[in-house]
Amino acid sequence: MTHSGAGAVDEGASPWFERQEYLDRVRRLQRVMRSLGIEALLAFQPESVTWLTGFFTRGYSTFQFAFVPAEGEPSVFCRDVARYYLERTSVFGGHGVWADGDDRFAAAASFVRAKLSGARRVAAELDAWQMTAQRYLALKAALPEIDLIDADGAVAKLRLIKSPAEIAYQRRAAKAAEAGMQAALDTARAGVSEREVGAAIVAAMIRAGSDHPGPGPLSSGERAFHLHGGFTDRVLRRGDTLQCETTPAVKHHHARFMRTIKIGAASQLEEAKLQAIIEVQDTALAAVRSGVAASIPDAIYRDGILGRGLRKDYTNKTFYSIGLMMPPVGGEALEAAPGATWTFEPGMVFHTYVLADSFGFSETIAITETGFERLTQFPRRLFVTPG
Repeated sequence: MTHSGAGAVDEGASPWFERQEYLDRVRRLQRVMRSLGIEALLAFQPESVTWLTGFFTRGYSTFQFAFVPAEGEPSVFCRDVARYYLERTSVFGGHGVWADGDDRFAAAASFVRAKLSGARRVAAELDAWQMTAQRYLALKAALPEIDLIDADGAVAKLRLIKSPAEIAYQRRAAKAAEAGMQAALDTARAGVSEREVGAAIVAAMIRAGSDHPGPGPLSSGERAFHLHGGFTDRVLRRGDTLQCETTPAVKHHHARFMRTIKIGAASQLEEAKLQAIIEVQDTALAAVRSGVAASIPDAIYRDGILGRGLRKDYTNKTFYSIGLMMPPVGGEALEAAPGATWTFEPGMVFHTYVLADSFGFSETIAITETGFERLTQFPRRLFVTPG
């Protein structure tokens, strides 16, 4: 693995991919930039910075960005305490830093001016959560001569197509997700709290390779009927439904899936309902392949759930793209919902899910030339734990 720092390669402080992969990514972006007449791009989204340069620090919430010229190699501007990781994880050089106590926007302006070589049409990721209104105004004030325009998701759109190396990380994350789900099944019993189940999931996923701490949505009782519940001190009871989604990541490349767990017992009606949900998803996924409009399996999901009387309405999206994501980001922008106009392409990776009452079921899939690969391989059925 190529890296720009001195000393032995440390897996915790080295690029996640070969230098050539980063060069290919930058060249793809630069082709887009030149077609739009953009002379330079300021990437503020942490995922963009890491995807383009390799640079990663857990301190990505501080003021930092990648400078990408229309020709040549990118560079990074960040806080000086990240220098150790900057030198070891970025595959490029020519970086700049600011220190606590500096006017970081004046320092950023000096850094940008030194890189521009007379360029004036500069794009910035104005939709990045890092680009607050305050930061935007301060940067505009520090660079009054620059025509700062919106990058319009240029990097994010390129990131929707994953390389084989990226999907390899997601396969590893899928294995960690499966380890987490097995831990949930081994732990969830009447008399055990949600917190204990969550702790078991987290430990299992970390041991299986995840670098993401959260167990994912985990809820029982009334909250099992609603998305995005978190674990609490609630103690599980016989007959409870436990809604469980494991959400690990390897090198911040995600895979996830959802299963429904019954504590102690499940009725025939519940068994039949979950089987109907699985059949709807199987039918929808059978339609997924490269070149197919996302609206087709999305409609199969909705028509299947509503046609079987499992819900009175269906407003949830059915697919959303996942890949390199760092908190607080939980998903990429591409989604399947009524009105979606995009088509599936090889290299796209999705979390695809279906919900009815307190029952949920989902998988992570990677689109291939001939169909899709199911990255999450856990058994597809309703699970009933001992009481």
